[in-house]
Amino acid sequence: SRRENRLGTAIGFLLPPVLVPYTPDDVDLTGHNISVMFYGTAAASTVLFILTVIVITNRPPLPPSQAQAVLPDSPPEDYSYKQSILNLIQNKAFVLLLISYGILTGSFYSVSTLLNQMITACYQNQELNTGRIGLTLVVSGMVGSILCGLWLDHTKTYKMTTLSVYALSLVGMVVFTFTLNLNNIYLVFFTAGVLGFFMTGYLPLGFEFGVEITYPESEGTSSGLLNAFAQIFGIIFTLIQGKLTTDYKPLAGNLFLCTWIFLGTLLTALIKSELRRHNVNMAANSKHLQAVSDTRFNLQS
Repeated sequence: SRRENRLGTAIGFLLPPVLVPYTPDDVDLTGHNISVMFYGTAAASTVLFILTVIVITNRPPLPPSQAQAVLPDSPPEDYSYKQSILNLIQNKAFVLLLISYGILTGSFYSVSTLLNQMITACYQNQELNTGRIGLTLVVSGMVGSILCGLWLDHTKTYKMTTLSVYALSLVGMVVFTFTLNLNNIYLVFFTAGVLGFFMTGYLPLGFEFGVEITYPESEGTSSGLLNAFAQIFGIIFTLIQGKLTTDYKPLAGNLFLCTWIFLGTLLTALIKSELRRHNVNMAANSKHLQAVSDTRFNLQS
């Protein structure tokens, strides 16, 4: 579902410059094009809302995760979102992840929101290419999220993978910052693609790492907190970076994000990698194998 979210963001970068071309001399035409875009968005959202009401059920036939699977075993009154949130706040590793996740994801939201302002400040009459750069940023991120997820499933190295991708996101942000104004739009395409690959590739890693270090708490609660902090940091970073970009140059705003991403890298390195879900699974598998072995021994006897 998160990758579909990214696909929607990619379409959001591509279509607006096409539907609302840059026509500073014809305000009425611009207003008409904006109305068409908004009415089209409202129509599509209405159709999706109706389909959601009709198609989506209260709960899936099978639990989507092991954390969710253990919840029905307990009486509903024994589970409390308030208590779950309190448990998560007391988990130091999760608090560090909460802040570091909010920093990097909020930085991505800020870059995505202010991309047009940054590009047009360095390159004139490149509105269409701005949308294409945004598309490159998001599509490469979709590829990154798939590959990072596959790597994580294969290696189970949650902290090392998360920290590595976080550090590479910092490198990508630094490179993007210092190559933005080199008067080479094709280089911006490349650096934005690299930045998006690692920044968006981090998103599923952060969620999976959060589930691992908070198990058996509901992943809905941990994911909700991660999303909330991402939105909070995104709003704050967008306001501050936008102000810096307007009053000074895109370089100032991007350096502001680089500083925070560096801090987030340090916080990620401090997270204690206690893989609770993985350890529970290993213990369960060990007990299962021991039970099978005992059964075979009894049969042979």
